Amino acid sequence: MPSDLDRLRIDRPAGEFRPARFRRLGFILLVVCLALAVLAALYFWGPLRPTEEVTVTVVSQVYPAQAYTVLNASGYVVAQRKAAVSSKSTGRLDYLAVEEGSRVKKGQILATLENEDLEAARNQARARVREAQAGLVSAQAEITDARLQHQRMQTLLRQDLVSRQEYDVAEARYKKAQAGVASAQAAIRTAQAGLAEAQASLEYSYIRSPFDGVVTTKYADVGEVVAPFGAAVNARAAVVTLADMDSLMVEADVAESNLDKVYQGQPCEISLDAIPDRRFPGKVHMIVPTADRAKATVLTKVKFLEMDDRILPEMSAKVAFLSRLVAVGENRPRLAVSKKALVTRDDRTVAFVVKDNEAQKVNVTTGPALGDLVEIETGLKEGDRAVLEPPASLEDGDRVTVRE
Repeated sequence: MPSDLDRLRIDRPAGEFRPARFRRLGFILLVVCLALAVLAALYFWGPLRPTEEVTVTVVSQVYPAQAYTVLNASGYVVAQRKAAVSSKSTGRLDYLAVEEGSRVKKGQILATLENEDLEAARNQARARVREAQAGLVSAQAEITDARLQHQRMQTLLRQDLVSRQEYDVAEARYKKAQAGVASAQAAIRTAQAGLAEAQASLEYSYIRSPFDGVVTTKYADVGEVVAPFGAAVNARAAVVTLADMDSLMVEADVAESNLDKVYQGQPCEISLDAIPDRRFPGKVHMIVPTADRAKATVLTKVKFLEMDDRILPEMSAKVAFLSRLVAVGENRPRLAVSKKALVTRDDRTVAFVVKDNEAQKVNVTTGPALGDLVEIETGLKEGDRAVLEPPASLEDGDRVTVRE
């Protein structure tokens, strides 16, 4: 008995014969080919491509002084000359001429206490001086007349034209006039001393700057009572605090174990967080001859050799102690990278820069060595991530993963 397949073969023409299993097989082969093509694409160009695990370093701007730095330390900018300015007498603040940031000169009036009574006392003392000076003029006129009278009496006595008594009267008057002049001169000196005392008391009501500097803190305002040492209740002891900006130094703590690397006069380079675009030359001014037993450090004072108006007291600072002076041209930053990031390929110096998890080969031109770094003249830019010690198998375009 014929099967269904035989009947199908009998019913259909020979040219129309299409077995269903052949169609399924062709479809499967097509899917497999497409899958292999996708896998090949992912292998060579996509995430399935094998990756190389690498370590990178960042290309950055460095200063040449870093190559001969023997020690680094941190500290703060401190004014070596500063003062809390107060009055010598007690009084109410009547005038304040400065505020924080004001630059003042030595002897400049910073503030004034109420001083009308002191001015009156000064004026009274001046009047006493003028009175004493007038008394001296009168005494000098008297002594002139007495001297002439005495001289005349001497002449007449020699000629026996006057009695001895009359001569004695003229001589006594002359001596009295001399004493009057001496008394008038003493009165002038006494009056002048009184004037000096009144002037000094009045001067105490003027609070002056003891040196050139900048006002860093203001403690009192107009209307408040100011007293020496804050002796009065609710009185201010100091009006302002001054700092001499020419005396700014960096005070840095150096570990006892590193003290042999530091010496007085040693060249240094100072960097400030507030002024990142500039390095300041300096030198060791003093190594304080005592140690901090709690921190096992020794305080070292570093002097600025160049100043900047942007430098302020209490700024944080970092000090690099150098083995030699900074040469001309070495005070500007240079683009540099670790020597381990450079290799030679085809007689050319190259670096591999990581971008989008892919290593890109870059030809570079190098400059002088900066310790473990080397200056980059062309090829790299600041912020590039260069592969450290690139393996010989690494090629341009290879996928990489950065080792954490």
